[in-house]
Amino acid sequence: MANVNLSSAKNAKYDEFYTQFSDIQREMNAYLEFDPHVFRGKTVLLPCDDPEWSNFTKYFAQNFETLGLKKLISTSYAPTAAALALPPTLFESASPQFDSTKTKANGKIFTLSRDTTGDDHIDVNDLEWDYLEGDGDFRSEEIRRLRDEADVVITNPPFSLFREFLGWLVDAEKQFVIIGSMNAITYKEVFPLIKADRLWLGNGFQAGNAYFRPLSERDYAAGVYDDKTNLVKFRNVVWFTNIDHGRRHEPLALMTQADNKKFSKHKEVKGVGYKKYDNYDAIEVPYVDAIPSDYKGAIGVPISFLDKYNPDQFEIVGSFNNGIHGTELGAKKVEVPVNGKATKWNGPVIDGKPLYKRLVIRKRV
Repeated sequence: MANVNLSSAKNAKYDEFYTQFSDIQREMNAYLEFDPHVFRGKTVLLPCDDPEWSNFTKYFAQNFETLGLKKLISTSYAPTAAALALPPTLFESASPQFDSTKTKANGKIFTLSRDTTGDDHIDVNDLEWDYLEGDGDFRSEEIRRLRDEADVVITNPPFSLFREFLGWLVDAEKQFVIIGSMNAITYKEVFPLIKADRLWLGNGFQAGNAYFRPLSERDYAAGVYDDKTNLVKFRNVVWFTNIDHGRRHEPLALMTQADNKKFSKHKEVKGVGYKKYDNYDAIEVPYVDAIPSDYKGAIGVPISFLDKYNPDQFEIVGSFNNGIHGTELGAKKVEVPVNGKATKWNGPVIDGKPLYKRLVIRKRV
């Protein structure tokens, strides 16, 4: 199985994938371990979903009483099913409220808040459903009202709508756990939230590998789709959240500058030490485990640092890449070769060569 790049998914007509139950459970356990009552008494909304197939719905319905939820709401988006020519499921077509017209144009809403089966237990068997008034687009007034009712929003939104969806959550000041590309860290709509400690990475996928079940096989997934598992693999996908978890407060175990120079496993550091950028007063540290524990100045690190970021140990100074972020840092513009062409660059530069995006951090005293 080869990796698929998220840019391909963004450019695809359909860019929605089903998240595995085990990944959802692993992520939610991180928040519960830090605060066992994190979901207690709360209404959880699962938009951008397909309640009949979604593992998000299954997880929260199955654990409704254990989590102490007040209410669970899950909604679907009708155009996705229509575009893929998905027929109504037996569950839907056998229900008294089945409507052959609405099934094509209207999203569905599933709710869970009471014992409907009379077994004195609230679980997946007590889910109630109906058609939405509209197609289920999260930008509609109907779904906006559900967002306003909810305390927590959890989902895997379409990759192409990540920025808009995040803004939709932040505007409403909701707690959330959502999935997105690691590259979203440097978006102008996202990075200020991270810097202000209003958004951070979640616990993460096992070994950094995210496996999803696609809605259908697509042309762009050739060579990516695994026929044995029916899954698609992503390496650059993470959980974004504003709910605290213990891993976020684990300090990085680091060596001093001198010890890194002597013992680092990285050839760029061992026997070399640390170089400074040509255009900004910070040292370049290409690997998170090579961050020197005794350096008090600015440090440039890969964006993957955020997966290990402890706000008690470091502060984020800024995002260091060409364009507006370099300007905000005060980096000087220098002329560097980019694709064989001389280019004015205020992103990270070492020995006259432009580097990939960096975050600039500083150790807290």
